Amino acid sequence: MSKVLIRGAKVLGGEPQDVLIDGETIAEVGTGLSAEGAEVVEADGKVLLPGLVDLHTHLREPGREDSETVLTGTRAAASGGYTAVFAMANTFPVADTAGVVEQVWRLGREHGYCDVRPIGAVTVGLEGKKLAELGAMHESAAGVTVFSDDGKCVDDAVIMRRALEYVKAFDGVVAQHAQEPRLTEGAQMNEGVVSAELGLGGWPAVAEESIIARDVLLAEHVGSRVHICHLSTAGSVEIVRWAKSRGIRVTAEVTPHHLLLTDELVRTYNPVYKVNPPLRTERDVMALREALADGTIDIVATDHAPHPHEDKDCEWAAAAMGMVGLETALSVVQETMVDTGLLDWAGVADRMSVKPALIGQATGHGRPVSAGEPANLTLVDTAYRGPVDPAGFASRSRNTPYEGRELPGRVTHTWLRGKATLVDGKLT
Repeated sequence: MSKVLIRGAKVLGGEPQDVLIDGETIAEVGTGLSAEGAEVVEADGKVLLPGLVDLHTHLREPGREDSETVLTGTRAAASGGYTAVFAMANTFPVADTAGVVEQVWRLGREHGYCDVRPIGAVTVGLEGKKLAELGAMHESAAGVTVFSDDGKCVDDAVIMRRALEYVKAFDGVVAQHAQEPRLTEGAQMNEGVVSAELGLGGWPAVAEESIIARDVLLAEHVGSRVHICHLSTAGSVEIVRWAKSRGIRVTAEVTPHHLLLTDELVRTYNPVYKVNPPLRTERDVMALREALADGTIDIVATDHAPHPHEDKDCEWAAAAMGMVGLETALSVVQETMVDTGLLDWAGVADRMSVKPALIGQATGHGRPVSAGEPANLTLVDTAYRGPVDPAGFASRSRNTPYEGRELPGRVTHTWLRGKATLVDGKLT
């Protein structure tokens, strides 16, 4: 079994320590450690975190391998410091049966750059009419615990109630894409001053907030878990805060791009800024940051949504919605939350590793950096600052809103159960 000695790392941003990896586990954490025959990694004060966990990734395979594959997506994940990702169900065919989720799970096991946990669809074909095989997907080899029609909202209240009742039996969770479809027909961007000036169809905040309000009440009634995907408005924050104050079993996520970017960028008509839910106002951005800091929003999730060049390099109305995010997420969180003083690195570990692993029941991930724990680790050069160059991405797609933008932080090493997947910024 191989040994790795990480020397002088700031564990969770604290005082420098040494961390010894022996095989798949952390053998020792302390100062002045040594190990005969161990590979030595000089951390030089870099920050060591538990491997990141993304509860919201689109890997596109099967069906849209021109955008991404499990291999390229997990390589992108390792580059961004992730050791586990949850793959959304909107593939072709849809991941609404045990057979499809097992296919995605097996592809993840074969490629091995990070663990892949499939998310099962809530409804057959994402059509919102009939419950998918939730129990069969949970009992399959993939062991699905998270279900979502992400990309589409489960807008039928009866279907949503039934889904919540069904997953309660095995403590699963329904992850809702909160978008009232009739309020967003033809929507192209956030409804507000900018959409009015540009003459683009507006996506009103109430279309998100009304679904969240309904679903937290349903979750309270059923006594089940509901998770809110890519929460994006100040009003949504207040609803989730109220629900948590009542003891409702609700969790919520925010994306890096909703922590940094605003709808003012749409004035460029650059389709790279077209995303669902849309970029909101500066007021919303500030509310999201504060809510992530105080724990109202539980986690950061990337909503990594790769698209081929031709689906983005076109006029705004015809462009696909979505952005890639796995390789820049930690940098954006450092920019918006750490460098602003809203979170420390222990808080980042909590929001990007510990809690997403708990919500998704990702065994072995989100664990403390301590002896006896699985060696799923990420080393970050927090002093680095430089421009984002999508040409160097491991993802098959390049639709990033940060091209040329200077961001802090760079993941230099990632270990998955003691095996290096990224060394000195290069995939192994």
